[in-house]
Amino acid sequence: MLFIDTNHPMYRPLWVRLLIVGACAGWAVVEFVNHEPFWSTLVGGLALYAAYALLLTFKPSVDKPGETISTSEQD
Repeated sequence: MLFIDTNHPMYRPLWVRLLIVGACAGWAVVEFVNHEPFWSTLVGGLALYAAYALLLTFKPSVDKPGETISTSEQD
């Protein structure tokens, strides 16, 4: 089981992936500035994981034209 399912069609556009990573990194900075080391570490780690999964190792799935995925095929 993956924490972030990179096969989901929502993650295809680059701007979505950059927005997710940027929002997590920005929130980590906010927590760091407010002297909240636990939350800044937690959200910073999430930002690093999201950057790894969504930017560094992202491989978009190739769909065949006219093919749809039913909910019973997903596992």
